[in-house]
Amino acid sequence: MGHQEHKREGPPIVRLAVVTASDSRGEAEDASGGWLRSAAAAAGHPVVAYRVVKDEPDAIRAALAEALAAGAQAVLVNGGTGIAGRDRTYEAVAGLLEKRLDGFGELFRMLSFAEIGSAAMMSRAVGGVWRGAAVFSMPGSTAAVRLAWEKLIAPELAHLVRELTKDRKAEGAGAG
Repeated sequence: MGHQEHKREGPPIVRLAVVTASDSRGEAEDASGGWLRSAAAAAGHPVVAYRVVKDEPDAIRAALAEALAAGAQAVLVNGGTGIAGRDRTYEAVAGLLEKRLDGFGELFRMLSFAEIGSAAMMSRAVGGVWRGAAVFSMPGSTAAVRLAWEKLIAPELAHLVRELTKDRKAEGAGAG
């Protein structure tokens, strides 16, 4: 079965969470998180959790755990992926991932290079799997979240969730 068939077999609705890591923004100023929530809703995906947290590893990890407890099948994290001293989202997220999707960061930087040039190398966008959910961490600009959503995440979301849940479905089918 090819990847197109896998996409078609994926769920049409995926429960999402949005986590914004920022030391300077609250919910009222969170344009990137707002854009992600709107894009998810427009695609028919409910946002089951949303938080703006400080760029502190413990706060980010707690927000991710809350997202999964709320039923999120994928978590979209934005902010804190640069190289400044306060940018610690990468370390918090990458340290949790049980399986990495290296292609997410690689493709994000490649697509970013086409838009912003060599500054794309400073992005530490990362994706992977944690506790059975897809996790994507991207820069906090609205342009970056739009790029990640439109070019990478949205086109493969159903396929990703299908892959993450197919073993559980097989186990459930054999349990009778």
